Amino acid sequence: MIIQTVGTGMRKRRPPPSLRRPLSTSECLEALSAKRRELISPVLQNPRDFVLLSARALAERLKVDAATAVRIVLRMGFESYREFQRFLHDLAMSQATGLDMMQTSRAKGSNLAAHVREAVDQAVTNTQHLRNTLEPNRVAACAKRIRDAERVFIFAGDLAASLAAFFGYHLRILGFTALEGRGTGDTIHLAQTAGKKDLVFAISFRRGLRETVAALQEAKSNGCYCIGLTDTYVSPIARFSDECFIASVDTPAFGNSYAAPMCLIDGIVAAASYYQRARDESILQRAAEEQRSGFRWYRE
Repeated sequence: MIIQTVGTGMRKRRPPPSLRRPLSTSECLEALSAKRRELISPVLQNPRDFVLLSARALAERLKVDAATAVRIVLRMGFESYREFQRFLHDLAMSQATGLDMMQTSRAKGSNLAAHVREAVDQAVTNTQHLRNTLEPNRVAACAKRIRDAERVFIFAGDLAASLAAFFGYHLRILGFTALEGRGTGDTIHLAQTAGKKDLVFAISFRRGLRETVAALQEAKSNGCYCIGLTDTYVSPIARFSDECFIASVDTPAFGNSYAAPMCLIDGIVAAASYYQRARDESILQRAAEEQRSGFRWYRE
């Protein structure tokens, strides 16, 4: 993040990481000369190959001196080389494929039980990290936004559509108008109808699904307040949302682990259900009657 100077010559106070505007690779390159842009581009294109390198080692790979490498990093908008390394780590994770994740597995051989334990342990780690870094007051504030919105749009495609279905289902139980996009066309059309009185949740991980990012941008241009749910601040979901929550989907198995995102959605639903408890208890009383004796449920 580039920290601008103010008129007094003093530097602006650095915001906490959760409130900082994320950088894109294009923004990193904008401040550089053409020569330096060409020099550093391979690092941003293949972050996994460079993320563990010290400043000196990076300089050797780029065939420049260490001072020049550090100056390039600072010119890109990072306050230190360590911050640049964190950016490269997030960038590498955003580009990781299912195969890449499997290759990080520490379980050896064909012991399937070991792979089971490792996958479950990683899901627990993701959830614990969410718990340790979550700002409950920000989650609680989502409840008020849900209450005040005329409609709640949830944009999430591909596998993340399962999270949208889970989220929307619970919001509808509470009496809210919650709509999920089902397919690219449907998602874009919903985004085009979204207005200033509506609320948008955009859910996508890694690089960000094109249809979800496009819908997010369309809704925001229409004046919607947009909340992102993703796994890294370098995601376009984080960059284009008004605010964003981070939940890791790391797993040593193929695909993504949705344990942490599900916990986050559980927290948002809990906040929404307790925000006006008397109103919700009346709604849930009718739901409870159906759950006890409704035709949906199997009876002996």
